[in-house]
Amino acid sequence: MSHTHLGSRGGFTLLEIMIVVAIIGILAAISSQQYTVYIDRVRVTEAIIDIRGFQSEIRTQEVTDGVTPGSLAAAGIGAPLDPWGNPYQYLKIKRPPGPGVNIGQARKDRFLVPINTSFDLYSMGKDGQTRAPLNPPVSRDDVVRANDGSFIGLAERY
Repeated sequence: MSHTHLGSRGGFTLLEIMIVVAIIGILAAISSQQYTVYIDRVRVTEAIIDIRGFQSEIRTQEVTDGVTPGSLAAAGIGAPLDPWGNPYQYLKIKRPPGPGVNIGQARKDRFLVPINTSFDLYSMGKDGQTRAPLNPPVSRDDVVRANDGSFIGLAERY
């Protein structure tokens, strides 16, 4: 006579399946967070490369024409979008303040000192928002040109 043992049949219990699903969920959450961090880094790097290229075009025009262009379009760059889909921001700075743009609109460090002398060029970053000083939270993710091009990177690192 053959006895079939209930505990010896093949398959998984509901508890085992729930544990496996939970582990897969945890791994998916961790990997998606890492992917998001990676994508953000790539976009910041793209913005830095773009700003360096635009800066080179603007400086070439400054040398050729003897004047800083009034806009990215005037520099022959057009109206490019940053990696987050927002337009790059450009501001010609006139010193001393006179007609047109003045120092009051320029980007400033935490001591409210302008970070550039001839032009500001930046991306508003992931949130698409900004303020002239770099210290408000909405400005911390901006990718900025500072020290007249000696620094190009995240505002939070400046």
